[in-house]
Amino acid sequence: MHTQTHTDDSLSGLLDLTGQVALVTGAGQGVGEAVARMLAAQGATVAVNDYRAERADGVAADIEAASGRALGVQADVSDPESVQAMADLVTRELGPVDILVNNAGNAGADQSALAPVPKFWESDPADWAPWIDVNFTGVLLATRSVVGGMVERGHGRVITVISDAGRVGEADLVVYSGAKAGAAGFMRGLAKSVAPHGVTANCVALGAVRTPTIEPMLQNEAILKKVLRAYPLGRLGEPADPAALITFLASPAASWITGQTYPVNGGYSVSA
Repeated sequence: MHTQTHTDDSLSGLLDLTGQVALVTGAGQGVGEAVARMLAAQGATVAVNDYRAERADGVAADIEAASGRALGVQADVSDPESVQAMADLVTRELGPVDILVNNAGNAGADQSALAPVPKFWESDPADWAPWIDVNFTGVLLATRSVVGGMVERGHGRVITVISDAGRVGEADLVVYSGAKAGAAGFMRGLAKSVAPHGVTANCVALGAVRTPTIEPMLQNEAILKKVLRAYPLGRLGEPADPAALITFLASPAASWITGQTYPVNGGYSVSA
């Protein structure tokens, strides 16, 4: 069994991802885009996935223009055939996936953060699907498409982006909270399953991060002030904030970390 570890006392090569192939879902904008760019800056070859091909291709082109190596890949993470086709394409064009970042999320590709969400007891079961399909099922599908190869090779990183809603719950986002909590539970089980094969699995839980999805809501000064009151550090997150931790978890420096959920939330919730 081969495991990638970091034993040097110096910082040299601490985050070096040269020779690694990374697949980042939902990477056409926001946090996923920041993750793709940061992984590429550390030497990884990055498959940039997005539901919209033009966004995936645009980010990949920017990475290539900055002397990185990237490939834009359109796929719907909630569709099994689309996900498997994506994994096959990435393997064929770039090589086996060493790092998977399950970042695609929210209420499906075509729903806005401003869309009204009814109380759970007033909701229609048919309306739950966008939350569950992307935030939970999508994580299972993307992970299944590549983790078997990681196990065979004796090395890999699976990192899933969840939300603090999945840790502490949100009254107005009940199904979303459940889907994100489900993804976290899946990752804990996965971590124990794949650990003997040199593969790690961790989650990063986000607070409010300034992305195109929520930016329209933040243009309302009253809403912005209300949101900021929940964050002791006094600001929203920027995409680079979680991207830095995700890059660390993907690196040799994190070889003895698995089964964990790390909040990146400006103090919104405090963990023991």
